[in-house]
Amino acid sequence: MLQQISIKPFESKDQEAVRSLILAGLAEHWGQVDPALNPDLNDMAASYRNATFLVAWLDGRIIGCGALVPRSDQTAEIVRMSVASECRRQGIGRAILARLCQEARQSGHRRIVLETTATWDGVIRFYERFGFRVTHRRDGRSGGEVHFALEEP
Repeated sequence: MLQQISIKPFESKDQEAVRSLILAGLAEHWGQVDPALNPDLNDMAASYRNATFLVAWLDGRIIGCGALVPRSDQTAEIVRMSVASECRRQGIGRAILARLCQEARQSGHRRIVLETTATWDGVIRFYERFGFRVTHRRDGRSGGEVHFALEEP
């Protein structure tokens, strides 16, 4: 499937499809979603105006996304990685992540960070296989968080 997808920058017209994709992934993990915990999804063009937000397309529909948010001159954070459940394990997430990391390097960021939920073992393994290393864990609601970093030489 990887050859058939295209990865493009987020556009305002993608708003509802991307929002639905992300919320569907969260609902899959949590069983339900509290929209109040996701206010950035109400206007992603505004929320991510200073970020690189990429969208993966297949056969005219959005099947994946991810954003790279600058946090300092040296550090950027990856957020909102999501792939449609029926399209997982086909290299789409890896392709989005690779493009975001390439963008980080081209922008001069030498450190890329991200976090995920501590109970999402498959997601944790995904980032570790890509080369991210766990920097710390934090207790919290829903089982806690795992924080990662990828350091560029």
